Amino acid sequence: MIGAIILGIVAGFIARALMPGRDPMGFVATIALGLAGSLVGYFIFRAIGIGDDDKFDLGGLIGAIIGAMIILGVWRKVSGGPGAHRGAGRAGMAH
Repeated sequence: MIGAIILGIVAGFIARALMPGRDPMGFVATIALGLAGSLVGYFIFRAIGIGDDDKFDLGGLIGAIIGAMIILGVWRKVSGGPGAHRGAGRAGMAH
């Protein structure tokens, strides 16, 4: 369990560092991002045939980072955060 939390911390912080833009996210939310990302990474890697069937290793650090980046990108699109397209009504207006 402690290993999963450490993996979540590392993966969450690396994913946030690799994604451009600011994310007003606290320490606990970063851990949650990393843990959720590790689950997503695990299932993606298992679907393409990478990983270990004998034990649930949370997808490894690379899978966790990739999964966390996917979740962060989806979160930004849904919440309208950095990188989301806002002001769609102004798109056709000349400035």
